[in-house]
Amino acid sequence: MKQKQRLDKVLSNFGFGSRNYIKGAVKKGLVTVDGRIIKDSGIHVDPEVSIIEIDGERLNYRKYIYIMLNKPQGVISATSDRKQKTVFDILPEEYKCFDLFPAGRLDIDTEGLVLMTNDGQLSHEILSPKKHVPKQYYAKVMGRVNQEDAEAFSRGVTLDDGYQTLPAVLEILKSDDLSEIKLTIVEGKFHQVKRMFEAVGKKVIYLKRLSMGNLRLDESLQLGECKELGESDIELLKQAIIIDN
Repeated sequence: MKQKQRLDKVLSNFGFGSRNYIKGAVKKGLVTVDGRIIKDSGIHVDPEVSIIEIDGERLNYRKYIYIMLNKPQGVISATSDRKQKTVFDILPEEYKCFDLFPAGRLDIDTEGLVLMTNDGQLSHEILSPKKHVPKQYYAKVMGRVNQEDAEAFSRGVTLDDGYQTLPAVLEILKSDDLSEIKLTIVEGKFHQVKRMFEAVGKKVIYLKRLSMGNLRLDESLQLGECKELGESDIELLKQAIIIDN
């Protein structure tokens, strides 16, 4: 049986104003549930079933929220920080009423796809080392990336701390003094892409995450922009979550 929630809390959580504001709206007869004017802001409702309106605006209730963000450089993957701007800080105001957090981190100087959500289970599955969710990156690399590097990555390379990475797929877009590549990895060690290239004597100078699982960054999103994802988008991500037996 689904647990009902207080009406004022539901409306407040979805950005319709403070509980005091909502209480005032109820007193003015501006709030309806299933077409019936409500007199008590503290009544319990099932927002997944009931039609809730405040001043003619209907509540679009979603238990879980999924936001695709194109993270710019200079922003950290955290919900709060005293010194640095965070991915939560750059969200539009309409989403700041939700308890969103980044499902996986990007370095401060890395751009690209960040998934913001309040779905803890999905986040756990994406990040769990027992799941192999592929993540693809685009990078500019100082040094001529070659087939030998691709073969080394396909076997796994040894990082500076002695860790042996899982096999990765390296696609060489341009091999020059400044090479361009795409790299797909299935784990998420600290600074992993940069450290993998350091292991073969090269240096990443620009990095952008393109995808997580089958969920690809919408290239129409400018840096710092975001969009809410639908169920079909999340299914693309879930399809890539497999258990490492």
